[in-house]
Amino acid sequence: MSRKFIPAVIIAILLATNFSGTSAQSPVANPVPAIAGLPEAARAAAASIDPEKIRAHVRFLSLDLLEGRGPGTRGGELAAEYIATQFALAGVQPAGDDGTYFQRVPLYAVHTMEDKTTISFEATNAKGGAETIPLTYGREIVLKDQTGQPTADIDAPIVFVGYGIDAPEYHWNDYAGVDVKGKVVLVIVNEPPSDDPKFFKGKALTYYGRWTYKYEEAARRGAVGVLIIHRTDLASYGWDVVRNSQATEKSYLEGDPTATLRAAAWIQHDVAQELFTAAGLGDLDQAINRAGIPGEFHAVELPVRLRAHIESRVRHYLSANVVGVVPGASPGGHAVMYTAHYDHLGIDPNAKGDNIYNGAADNGTGCGILLELARAFAQSAVRPPHAVYFASVTAEEQGLLGSQYLGMHPPVPAGQIALDLNYDMLLPIGIPVSVNLSGAERIDFWPTVDTVAKAFDLALMPDSTPSAGHYYRSDHFSMARVGIPAFSIDQGDLFEGHDLAWGHDQREDYTAHHYHQPSDEYHVDWDFSGNAKLGRFGFVLGWLASEQSKPIEWLPGDEFEATRKASLAQQPVAGSR
Repeated sequence: MSRKFIPAVIIAILLATNFSGTSAQSPVANPVPAIAGLPEAARAAAASIDPEKIRAHVRFLSLDLLEGRGPGTRGGELAAEYIATQFALAGVQPAGDDGTYFQRVPLYAVHTMEDKTTISFEATNAKGGAETIPLTYGREIVLKDQTGQPTADIDAPIVFVGYGIDAPEYHWNDYAGVDVKGKVVLVIVNEPPSDDPKFFKGKALTYYGRWTYKYEEAARRGAVGVLIIHRTDLASYGWDVVRNSQATEKSYLEGDPTATLRAAAWIQHDVAQELFTAAGLGDLDQAINRAGIPGEFHAVELPVRLRAHIESRVRHYLSANVVGVVPGASPGGHAVMYTAHYDHLGIDPNAKGDNIYNGAADNGTGCGILLELARAFAQSAVRPPHAVYFASVTAEEQGLLGSQYLGMHPPVPAGQIALDLNYDMLLPIGIPVSVNLSGAERIDFWPTVDTVAKAFDLALMPDSTPSAGHYYRSDHFSMARVGIPAFSIDQGDLFEGHDLAWGHDQREDYTAHHYHQPSDEYHVDWDFSGNAKLGRFGFVLGWLASEQSKPIEWLPGDEFEATRKASLAQQPVAGSR
């Protein structure tokens, strides 16, 4: 990553730094409760977390000046430099490459050139005649060539493989009896519906339901393309979210062995119905229902081919995770990590009107909280029991790429990290009296989490939309994949002065009108007191996790248990940084 600063940017950063409200020593509302094992000095440090400092960070990071913080862009670099500057001002030590705050992440970005890309379905009817169904990019289909080649020409048969899942532990294989090498697979978003917690975890989405898994599995089987059928109720978000996420560049990690698809694509539900009709398969929704019934589905090759000429603009670049550390009082392997992604969707050059995706809530808020946590730990009168790391990661919106790289190259071995706490998209709308901590119940630190939440007057609420698979959609998942106990701290729907319906409506309105939209912008009337409260809550959890006398582990039978045990066995506790 280049490190070129212009004076105007330096001035802007200094102005943002000084626009920080109360000082660390100023009295703060909502003091931290007394909790067993938490020193008074640590309690005071947690209480110093200041909503106005969080506001200042969010305001700066979401300025048009930063151009939507796209990874590998000028705005993304400015965001990384700002975060590193704040670490330095707070007294947080560098924990990146070569004594810097920056962990270099090698990436390449692919932008599909819509005006030079043509896509169609070519169907053979019962009489042997041909029917061409042209597809409009953006409105009906979006795709990327994952390989990073400038052009791709595809003429391949389409195979409907249901949900596109091979899950031996659930005795489920949608690919049974079919060879998809060199073909395009058509898959349903999400996973087979269930109320049985022993079958795809019931209503909670597993990783098998994530679009990333579907791409990875198809690539492992040699497919050249994937068409994911979008249906809003199954995906938990509308087509606009899919389209906007694909309208800008999509990045991939250099050397990723799973990024081999020439057409990683989504198609509109109505377009998929056209495809089914052309193939003589009848009603799509009925087929989706049958595909979720055990024993009812068998993969089928359609009398339809995908024909596409794809032209892509490709650039190879370095982005960076920004990583700092507050050394602990003792060496050892119970380090704690806090994560929050700083990237967003950048600029859509083809959009009319406002084309900057500022990402104020997503994830300016998480960055603001992380920066305040770093400052509070660094300026605490007593050092934490063990090292505390702070990682503001890149390319989350591209598929958790920055955190994936961080998980592959952690600042200390994964077995020496007790816990990762992640912050992502916390709406600044007041003081929450409930939290969603999906995944925390899967680790043996859960009793402490429960105790601290009650002390903070935070009711533990179940995920209101478990089918959305939120656990697999943010950066803590990258840490979990390498065994590190990890979860996100998210607000629930209950806020001071309001009923549950109000919080639900606020979240739904943001998702419908601002999530991954240019309208996700900073507002002067936002209330960051709730962000600060959840920062304090996370501070206490991290401190107590660092005090544990033994490693935190996943509960028996969890999907990450074996990886954790392997990391603990391979990485004996040693001195931390």
